[in-house]
Amino acid sequence: MAELDAIEVVLRDGNVDEAIKLLQAFISSSEIPSDKAYYLLGNAYRKKGDWQGAINNYLEAMAINPDSPARNAYAIANDILDFYNKDMYNQ
Repeated sequence: MAELDAIEVVLRDGNVDEAIKLLQAFISSSEIPSDKAYYLLGNAYRKKGDWQGAINNYLEAMAINPDSPARNAYAIANDILDFYNKDMYNQ
């Protein structure tokens, strides 16, 4: 899909808020759900530091396509969120 490829370039260029708007519009106007759109939206939210938004969109992408690259992104996001330094809590 050329439209999603163009939005991916917007996201890669660092225009995260614009990419989110474009992806939300794409998702709401699409008749057929796109795992790639949800995956890219998850990436955009991750770049903003909105981990819950990222995970929710990765889960949507995986519900549409279990083999989506969102599966790997979801696992990585969970690993990051599960990591903490126990010593920091004992100071």
